[in-house]
Amino acid sequence: MTFLPNPTESRDLPGRVHLAMPAEIDFCNAEELLPLVVSAVEARGDRLEVLVLDLTGTSFMDSQGVRLINDIRHRLRPEARVRLVARPDGVASRVLELTGLRRDVPVYDNLAEALAS
Repeated sequence: MTFLPNPTESRDLPGRVHLAMPAEIDFCNAEELLPLVVSAVEARGDRLEVLVLDLTGTSFMDSQGVRLINDIRHRLRPEARVRLVARPDGVASRVLELTGLRRDVPVYDNLAEALAS
């Protein structure tokens, strides 16, 4: 079964998009996730300031998840920023740390902080 992100508009914060990512991000679904995320971003047009990818429900992520996040970053307008939300003790957080992506993309412990950034 493929799990796909659930796009939800942020709570009355203009220029923000919040996407809850699936429970697993790996070679089985990463390729399918990219066009879905890009579509949600393009729906905001040039008004997007911050894209928040919520990994708090992601219990498994391999290198394909890291590649997905990098691909998303490179497809955004230069003015738009990516923020990640991940449980500090979760697998996604550990993968972000081990791969060094955490140095390039801010990772927050909770959604409210990420949306406010």
